[in-house]
Amino acid sequence: MADGTASPKRAPFFARDRAWHPPAFAPGYKTSVLRSPQKALLSLDGTISEITGPVFGHSMLGELDNDLIHNFASPGESAIGERIIVHGRVLDERGHPVHGVLVEFWQANAGGRYRHKKESYLAPLDPNFGGCGRTITDEEGRYWFRTVRPGAYPWPNGVNDWRPAHIHFSVFGHGFAQRLITQMYFEGDPMIWKCPIVGTVPDRRAIEQLIAALDWGQHRADGCARLQVRHRAAWPPLDLLRKPAGRELRTHRWFRISAPSRKPRRRRPDPMSISA
Repeated sequence: MADGTASPKRAPFFARDRAWHPPAFAPGYKTSVLRSPQKALLSLDGTISEITGPVFGHSMLGELDNDLIHNFASPGESAIGERIIVHGRVLDERGHPVHGVLVEFWQANAGGRYRHKKESYLAPLDPNFGGCGRTITDEEGRYWFRTVRPGAYPWPNGVNDWRPAHIHFSVFGHGFAQRLITQMYFEGDPMIWKCPIVGTVPDRRAIEQLIAALDWGQHRADGCARLQVRHRAAWPPLDLLRKPAGRELRTHRWFRISAPSRKPRRRRPDPMSISA
């Protein structure tokens, strides 16, 4: 590893479970029609570079990369919105923690607007919120970050389609073929079950494991409410290929933050703009 820790053993990867993941072609999600493959998929063996890289280390992170409340804020300022902490673990198909995983996250602000040059939603930009961050899992596969609860927003899919409040995740394992991109939703939001993107997931159990439950059991001294997130990705050797018992792939919990716990120390440059 770049920070001196031992590298995990490399091995071929699990194939994607296409009965669990949403299909590439879903007419109800209109932009998938042109983006989906038009021909049969090909199965290729992983190359050495795909199996052995990339390698991430904590030395590549900035001081506030996992603090979206402050990492884009001016000195003495902070993002507007309901403050939450998201924390969780990255597990493989065997339920083993995966360390050294780059976890990236991005989201709309509390009003439901992204910092994107093509964003057209009428909600105002928060000058102190960039909307993206990253962190790396520890030896037990754990990670956490601070942010504000994002707002819902309309999108041009149907006549009156809205995206429920959500946070995007990119979980980057120990190989280029291991990247998992997913979204996290919030408990009790009625728009989850009306969202055409959510509707592309074929198994209701998979959707339920993307929904965050408020965790009242753990509170910090700064009054933060905690959101627990777990990811289990298909990353172990092919000879262990099997469906995990219980399919506890992802569960989420969240909690509120009543006050900032520290002052921002620096302002980060304008983040990469990603929306969906």
